[in-house]
Amino acid sequence: MSLLRRKSLDSVTVHEAGRRLIPTLSWPHLIALGIGAIVGTGIYTLIGVGANLAGPAVLISFAIAGAVCACAALSYAELSTMMPAAGSAYTYSYSALGEVFAWVVGWSLILEYSLVVSTVAVGWSGYFVGFLEWVHTQFGWNVHLPAWLAAGPHVEGGMINLPAIIITWLVAGMLMAGTKESATLNAILVVFKLIALAIFVAVALPAFDSANLQPFMPYGFAKSIGPDGVEHGVMAAAAIIFFAFYGFDAISTAAEETKNPGRDLSIGIIGSMIGCTIVYVLVALAAVGAMSYAVFGHSAEPLALIMRQLGHPTAAMVIGVIAIIALPTVLLAFLYGQSRIFFVMSRDGLLPRGLSKVNARTGTPVATTLFTAVVVSALAGVARLDEIAALANAGTLAAFTAVGICLVVLRLREPNRERTFRTPLAFVVGPLAALGCIYLFISLPHRTQLYFLLWNVAGLVLYFLYSRRHALIAK
Repeated sequence: MSLLRRKSLDSVTVHEAGRRLIPTLSWPHLIALGIGAIVGTGIYTLIGVGANLAGPAVLISFAIAGAVCACAALSYAELSTMMPAAGSAYTYSYSALGEVFAWVVGWSLILEYSLVVSTVAVGWSGYFVGFLEWVHTQFGWNVHLPAWLAAGPHVEGGMINLPAIIITWLVAGMLMAGTKESATLNAILVVFKLIALAIFVAVALPAFDSANLQPFMPYGFAKSIGPDGVEHGVMAAAAIIFFAFYGFDAISTAAEETKNPGRDLSIGIIGSMIGCTIVYVLVALAAVGAMSYAVFGHSAEPLALIMRQLGHPTAAMVIGVIAIIALPTVLLAFLYGQSRIFFVMSRDGLLPRGLSKVNARTGTPVATTLFTAVVVSALAGVARLDEIAALANAGTLAAFTAVGICLVVLRLREPNRERTFRTPLAFVVGPLAALGCIYLFISLPHRTQLYFLLWNVAGLVLYFLYSRRHALIAK
């Protein structure tokens, strides 16, 4: 059937002139890209959202989300080194499962990356506005933004989130200037980000009080509706803070721009995942131990709030300032990934081919980066952080499920294909990644699941009206 036509593994890395990305990245760039993507709004901001949903048992939520992501990361490591081309899970699905599945995965990745950038922009804006208020309080400088420019219309008095829009366009400009240049700056900013989290742990951990962990699981394990009408529980929190762990998949979108993909991609994906898991466990433990989750659960800047409540305003200021400087690394990683997904789907003919032209001077797909910036900045200007984070997770869970399945399918179909990195226990890891992601998807809010379904229905309409007959593989 034409719906299940597949790209051969040998053709995945063959591209026409003018539509090839230039290999300029090495493994340090990739690890920094991964850490830059993973360590961001998830730990700086969504730790408060997760604690509000699960209480101190948010620690278990982090462990569950991390375990699922570890299985997905191992699957990505094998597939990306087998198919060193841009496109990530979309490209793997095109070769393993067929075109219609690739379309759904690619369409879901567009949702994921667009919403991640919007979420992080909103989270960054929260820290930026908080910093301006601190400057106003400390020095009396009239630098704080009026309420209508500091948040979207969901906040009383808000109209548009101007800081979120501005930071999106600044990062897009960096990406259009060149991949290696933006990756190098990203690596420098990642160091600052890790310093901020180290400061938080060093200050908060000595204030650990076991009383703050009681009751440990106030809302139970499974998702349930609380008296406030919000879905609570360990799994409800895990489905949201899953956002805090992914980002390593952005590394796989850089496969085509990696100098030595057979070695560097697996190092980048697994190295960034291990490093970030250690950081997350320490930060989450320090946060819930230092203060009751009821205090910081609703804050837009929970880590800085904890520092201030513990009597360390200078540490709070440092964390806030570094968050303002370094959170854009997440924007850079996911805006980068989004533009590459658009680029590859366009190169395959599933989206208009004009989007897949590479700028001769910078070696970057300028048209897709501009288009992505328009979409995500418009969304960031008016969206709520928790809602768009949940919907971004739905897109990611779909992609991760597909990658787990692709790993198993290609092990069966192409058992003798060279694999620079082989996932250990692939027939266990792949299904665990897929089933874990499906369970997390079920734990998402029902409204999020409905929105995700509607998004993919709209995508399939576009596929049958345009993409199916314009696909290069059909010609």
